[in-house]
Amino acid sequence: MQEINWSTFISQHWGKILGGLIGLLFAILVLNYGFLSSVFIFACMGAGLFIGWRLDLGKGLGNLFNNLFSNRND
Repeated sequence: MQEINWSTFISQHWGKILGGLIGLLFAILVLNYGFLSSVFIFACMGAGLFIGWRLDLGKGLGNLFNNLFSNRND
């Protein structure tokens, strides 16, 4: 019987694994809290990921807020 190299398997199929885990998490949230609450939770997670991504890129939140709330007529 051939032994599985788990690190190679995970690196080749990480998208499928992540997608399956996200789907499982969403299903559990829908069953426990309802559809709209689950969508709200995922929206908050998405906002948090976006803010974290901006911070990781070194762009900071100051530029984001300036772009969101600046006067476009200037």
